[in-house]
Formats: sequence, structure tokens, C-alpha cells
Amino acid sequence: MDWERVKERLEAVLQSPMQISLIPEVDWEHLAEEQAENLEGFNRSVVRGQDVLFYLSKEHKDIRVLQVSKAKLTASERKLVELTVDSKMTSEKKQWGIFLSEDERKAHQLRDWLLLQMERGSTHAELPDALASQSSLYSTKIPLLLYGDYSQNQRVSYAELKKLLESFFESEIILIPLLEKEWLILAPEGLLTSGSEEREGDEEESVEQILDALGSGLYEMLANEWVGECHLAIDYPVKPSKSLFATILKLRETIMLGRSFHVGSFIHLRWELRLEKLLHLIDEEEKAEFLEQVLRGIDHVLDAETVITLEHFFTLDCNVSETAKKLYIHRNTLLYRLDKFKNETGLDVRTFNHAVLVRLALLLYKVTKRK
Repeated sequence: MDWERVKERLEAVLQSPMQISLIPEVDWEHLAEEQAENLEGFNRSVVRGQDVLFYLSKEHKDIRVLQVSKAKLTASERKLVELTVDSKMTSEKKQWGIFLSEDERKAHQLRDWLLLQMERGSTHAELPDALASQSSLYSTKIPLLLYGDYSQNQRVSYAELKKLLESFFESEIILIPLLEKEWLILAPEGLLTSGSEEREGDEEESVEQILDALGSGLYEMLANEWVGECHLAIDYPVKPSKSLFATILKLRETIMLGRSFHVGSFIHLRWELRLEKLLHLIDEEEKAEFLEQVLRGIDHVLDAETVITLEHFFTLDCNVSETAKKLYIHRNTLLYRLDKFKNETGLDVRTFNHAVLVRLALLLYKVTKRK
């Protein structure tokens, strides 16, 4: 719902500044319970300190509220705000019932079921047959999770996004809105084979390569034609009827790991983050101890040029010639950098054991340094 417009209208009428924010659901419930006997007819607002908070919507484990100074609000004005919020929600519900397409109605039903599982803490719940059959979720799909880094006030149309996605995939897809800015895309498994007929002399592409190319193309299209910057997570094909919610949890984890360990990356592939997943599970003290043992307090060695050089070296399987080409430097320049790193750290990344240690240290260093 477009609460920002509601806020602006109320500010103009009441001549009082307001703001929209999130508070933990437990805090709201505590305040409502404390004030239950003294609400004086108010059923959508509570007082916190010097402010009145008006309930707008639930967002996972938070409550979106409209906040205004108590001193600038009379009892009648507080009631007016409550009635305005109620009216907005009622009109929105009527609009949904009248104007939602059949696809969007089904998508919201799936969303409500998924949010319910989230509240219950379920991880392996299977979809009810009624929901699975009406949305064709028994067949294998390619799951993608889209997170849009757009403004909270920016409105994104389900119909427009679905049309854009189906134009890209050249096929029908299932689109499910989840939490704010978060969308689950279920694309047909046939995309793995369409247009990938093996040509004479060509090597057959792996599933991972096809999914990587699919994600790269989709990200580029969304970044240019949608609402700007976004993050995209991709996993192997699944049968949604059996593992829809578990798949969403895996995709969310994939985006979290990608954003934590690889700042500046926007396409996150689950099979490329296995090492990062293991490292994420390690206790913070053990991470710090490992870094201290490997780097021995010589963090100054990891300047931007050295980090970029090492990352490209590892990405290209420690191939000196290919790394030099990728960095547009002479082979001898690369060897000089690697020798300099060896002299300052005692670690020769051209050997397997030292390469593994430095690779792990680099991943942990980037995360712990930001903290």
C-alpha cells in the first residue's frame, strides 16, 4: 500500500510532521497489552514515550507504523488518523478483490501460505494440494529470488514485472511477491534445453553454465529496464510442491552470503558459495584467530592491488599467464607481485596449501574488516 501518500495528506491536514518506520512486533504487542485498559476507543494506535504510533501493516516480524508527536495531536485528530488508515485499508482490499488478475490472486494466496510457514518457523512444509495444483507447482521449475534495492516509497506493479519477465524468458513464469522488495520467480525447466542444441565441435554446456548465463542476462535486463539495482539468487531446478519454502530459505541464504563475502556482486549462484557458507558458520573468535595465524598481523600487505591480483589468480585456477592477461599486465609483473607477497608473508600462493590458506584468509578478511 502507498502509505507515503497517506502520510503526506495527513501532514497537510493536521499540520504535524509524521514519519513511517518499523518496530518489532513484540514491542507493539507489549505496548498494546500495557495500554489495553486505557485505549479510550482507540484500536489502531498506541503511545510510546512522546509519540503516538499508528498500526499500518505487518512486515514479517515487524510492524510498520505511522509516528507522530503526542503533543501535536488531539484525541479527535488521533481518531481521524485511525479512521483514515482504516479507510485506506478497506479501499485497498476492495480494489484487490475487484481488480486483481487470477494470476495475482493465486500469487497472493501462495504468499500468505509462505508467510504463515515463516511465522510458524517451518522449514520443510509441503504445499497443500489445492495451492500446488491451481498454480501448476507439481512440475519442475528453475527458482530465482529477486531482491530490488529500490526506495521503500517506490511502487512496483506485479503485472508489469510479470510481463517484463515473461518477455525475457519468452515463456510463462510464476511470480510470487514475498516480503517487501522480494520476489520469487519460478521459470520452466525447459529453459535449460531451449536454444542450447550442441553445435558440431562445441562442448555441451553444464547446468551451472546455463543457469549462470540465464541469471546474467536476466540481471542485465532488470538493471536496465526495471527499477535499477537488484540482487538475484539462483538455485538448481526443484519441484515446488515438495520444497517451495525450503527453496526460498536457501535462496535467501545465497543472497546473504553473496552480499557479505562479495560486495559489488549482484548475481549470486548457490553452487559457487559453498565455501562461503562453511566460513559463515564459524565462530567469530575462531575467524579472528585464523586470520591472525595466517596473516600474522600484516594486514597492510593486503592493499587493493594485492587483493585484486590474488582474487583473479585464484579465480583463474592459479594460472599465471591467464591472470596476467586478465589484469592487462606483463607476466613478469605478476610474478613480481606474487614474490613480493611471499617475501612479506611467507606464503607462496603458487603452492596448493598456501593458496588454500590465503584464499580462506581473503574471504574472512573482507567480512571481518567491514565489521
